[in-house]
Amino acid sequence: MTETLAQAIAREGSPVELLRNQNWPAFTFPVAPEFTNWRDEQRAWNTSVALMDQSHHMTQLFMDGADLIPLLQSISPNTFATFRPGVAKQLISVNKDGYLIGDGILFYNDEGPDGIVLVGHHILIDWVRFNIEKAQRAGKDVRYRLDPNSHMRQGPPTFYRYELQGPHADRVMEKIFGGPPPAIKFFHIGDVEIAGRPVKALRHGMAGQPGFEFYGPWEDNEIVLNAIMEAGEEFDIRRVGAKAYSSSPLESGWVPTPFPAIFDEDFAEYREWLPAARIGSIGGSLYSSDIHDFYMTPFDLGLGRSVRFDHDFHGREALEKIAEAPTRRKVTLIWNSEDVADVVRSQIEPGVPAKYLDFPKARYGFYQMDEVQQGGRRVGISSDAGYVAFDQLYMSLATLDNDVPEGAEVEVLWGEDPISRKHSVEQHRQVRIRATVAPAPYHEYARTVYRANS
Repeated sequence: MTETLAQAIAREGSPVELLRNQNWPAFTFPVAPEFTNWRDEQRAWNTSVALMDQSHHMTQLFMDGADLIPLLQSISPNTFATFRPGVAKQLISVNKDGYLIGDGILFYNDEGPDGIVLVGHHILIDWVRFNIEKAQRAGKDVRYRLDPNSHMRQGPPTFYRYELQGPHADRVMEKIFGGPPPAIKFFHIGDVEIAGRPVKALRHGMAGQPGFEFYGPWEDNEIVLNAIMEAGEEFDIRRVGAKAYSSSPLESGWVPTPFPAIFDEDFAEYREWLPAARIGSIGGSLYSSDIHDFYMTPFDLGLGRSVRFDHDFHGREALEKIAEAPTRRKVTLIWNSEDVADVVRSQIEPGVPAKYLDFPKARYGFYQMDEVQQGGRRVGISSDAGYVAFDQLYMSLATLDNDVPEGAEVEVLWGEDPISRKHSVEQHRQVRIRATVAPAPYHEYARTVYRANS
């Protein structure tokens, strides 16, 4: 019998201890680790053009029914006033106290069956599935079809998804289309044709650079892929492997797996439904017996721009109060190069080393939660860390108290104390890494020109 999350918490004694010690498979993207080398693949989306294969690693939830939009409205602070076929939006959800459950991208492809699809990590998708099943039992007209990622699914995905981006992306598309790229607004979906195949095109970017996401039936994947690669050859196009792709959020400023605030009374029924194996694990130096210390609001992670109070939804009253005076915001932390070198050096010196620092992505829990301190007090959480070859910097995305200004120096506690029992953690010592507070996204282009034109 499958153990539920509620049963696992009761067995372990607390959600913190369960998630700190629960084994979770190493998070990898089911594509080649490198097609050339991950450093040049990273640089390509800043210097030439890069093709990212998003076909395999995200979960997809296909949905339809007359009651679907009202249901989604009831569990999300996003507005649906302008949501219609040909539009995509970032979907978020919160608990009764206004803390974040997760986020994903909601595509409105058409009015037909499976015409609306939510794409992202399974955390938010599981919450949506639970609410759809509950609505079905109440007689509502709503349905879903789950398309797991390629680690968990038998057979190919429903869609291929190829992200094309970089300063030469438009020149590649001019070759593909025999003229200017389609004039599609940011986060809008257009119908195009590549190599004689019908293709959907979403205008957006994954690493702060301009680009498109092309998607269509899986049976067309090789034809479309080959056409894009052939058009991009003269512009030094690079296919991006799993290693480089994993670090793209560091430049786009998107926190990929925020901790889900599902451990209060309003989610009791959900915890009885959710298999414990799907909740993931906590990695990092943040240690507290109070699960609420791991919670974050949409405003903490730069998702406040998606919040609209034009409808009723679960958590609205609390989120309205939070919106009046958010206490934290999303930042980039630029790690001190000498301190990073010391961590790496400790691996080849006698004695107990610091926690292993991987390149290009340092992540040993599904939710990477490292404590950020200034003057001995906790001022935030560092949630995603890695190396960016274009800038030759180690950095992380973090949520930080508003009274800590840009340019200030803080310290990231790296490594666990006490050390958890999960298999992804070796014996090590905790260290402090100095870091400088910078904007998120880090690159000026991503913060200004690209977003201004969206």
